[in-house]
Amino acid sequence: MRTFFTSESVTEGHPDKVCDQISDSVLDYILEHDPMAHTAIECCATTGMVLVMGEVTTSCYADILSIARRTIREIGYTKGSFSADSLAVITAIHEQSPDIAMGVNNALENKQAAGTQENQIGAGDQGMMFGYACNETPELMPMPIMLAHKLAHRLAQVRKCGLLKYLRPDGKTQVTVEYDGKKVVRVDTIVVSAQHDDKVTQEQLAKDIQKYVIAEIVPKELLDENTKIFINPTGRFEIGGPEGDSGLTGRKIIVDTYGGRCAHGGGAFSGKDPTKVDRSAAYMARYICKNMVAAGLADEMELQLAYAIGVAHPVSVFVNTYGTGKLADDALAEIVKKEFDLRPYAIIRTLDLRRPIYRNTAAYGHFGKEELPWERTDRTADLAAYLAR
Repeated sequence: MRTFFTSESVTEGHPDKVCDQISDSVLDYILEHDPMAHTAIECCATTGMVLVMGEVTTSCYADILSIARRTIREIGYTKGSFSADSLAVITAIHEQSPDIAMGVNNALENKQAAGTQENQIGAGDQGMMFGYACNETPELMPMPIMLAHKLAHRLAQVRKCGLLKYLRPDGKTQVTVEYDGKKVVRVDTIVVSAQHDDKVTQEQLAKDIQKYVIAEIVPKELLDENTKIFINPTGRFEIGGPEGDSGLTGRKIIVDTYGGRCAHGGGAFSGKDPTKVDRSAAYMARYICKNMVAAGLADEMELQLAYAIGVAHPVSVFVNTYGTGKLADDALAEIVKKEFDLRPYAIIRTLDLRRPIYRNTAAYGHFGKEELPWERTDRTADLAAYLAR
């Protein structure tokens, strides 16, 4: 059966992504100087102004104003009404609630029995987190979101290297992939919206985006005479970034994850230290799914983890392989519980999360980047052994 699936991405200059990057830049600075810090940093941006707000408990001092300006400058906003050097940066930061800290710093299991290191940290909130992997791409990610991310990243590359000097930081991409069953057949539709200056014609922009962006990223064998390509379909995109639309941390959670391919618990990532299971458990779930798929236990796997605030162990573990599992889904769930320690302290230790690695996740997706620790496939040999039993 032929089906179509669409995912989108945005560039680092998109207003929501500007806010994500500021939040994670502040987080990285704090973790570099105080790995045990607790943070929940959010940001909003609009014309001429950035507000950085949230909760931070740390022993270090972070110059949030300078970090925000530097991040905005690196993205490319150096002119106009949203300029790194002239915009207003407002901060509204306070310490983490002591009611929350009580459960995070001393899990329920630690209070009920002899304390262990693994039980020192309870989940920072209730909620459910999802991980996913499939064998459509070398990254074990869905094809639509990977192509959308690569197109968005390429827009930034050709702008920053000067190849297309008329481009500006904001932009969006969208890719529709046609499937025959679960097999990728072709790319059906590509949408690219790229912010630009007032000097370039739409004809020149469309020609350049086709040549230097789309042709460099989308494999030729996936394109055909019926592939539809829309480049700046409104006809003009001169006003962009926070000048054209307000931005907010955590508003691109589907772009950040799997492009809508699997469920999402609703929690955002950026600005949160790894005691927040919204972030760390989602990374662990991806790590588990990727290793399970790489080991051949399934062609596609979705994993749900659920936590109660202040409790170290998850309250549920759910596996869905969409009929592709080599073992029953409930059996795979038992393997997950046996092979992986899902308590927050253990997740932090397994993935080495108390370090400044998060700015790299704040644009072009949190998954599918081989340099990130949750993308390792170092458990495949152990997991593949279950196929021989």
